[in-house]
Amino acid sequence: MSVRLSAMAASLYIVVEGEDPGFDIFVNGQGLARNEDALESLAGRLRVSPLLEFFSADENSMALLLEQGAGNPEWARHLPQPQWFSAAEGLVTIRALIHFLAEAPAALGSETQPVLLELREYERVLTKTAQHGLRWHLAVSWR
Repeated sequence: MSVRLSAMAASLYIVVEGEDPGFDIFVNGQGLARNEDALESLAGRLRVSPLLEFFSADENSMALLLEQGAGNPEWARHLPQPQWFSAAEGLVTIRALIHFLAEAPAALGSETQPVLLELREYERVLTKTAQHGLRWHLAVSWR
């Protein structure tokens, strides 16, 4: 499933497999959503998977989108099963982006520091996800 984030206020958040992973999975994700195009380009240059390659729609995230007035109820009924990714795969991308942005603090202009903070939130959550042997995917929330 391909997702393009528009100018609407969006947030990229982490969904961990299962009901309750036993740790806090909250990440802000608004800065990552605002800068998704630049981060996709950067991921390509760094030869790692772009963040949105870890996107998967599940019934819960689609229900939230429909409540927020985005999406079509008809296609939401025919969603494929959610895809799950290993935390190690996600950490490769996250750590490459963190390393680059820490070394090039002007890369995203005034957005670099907020994006770097969010990437570190992602790293924290994915590290715990890996330690618990769980899988994850990204979801999108529009406000």
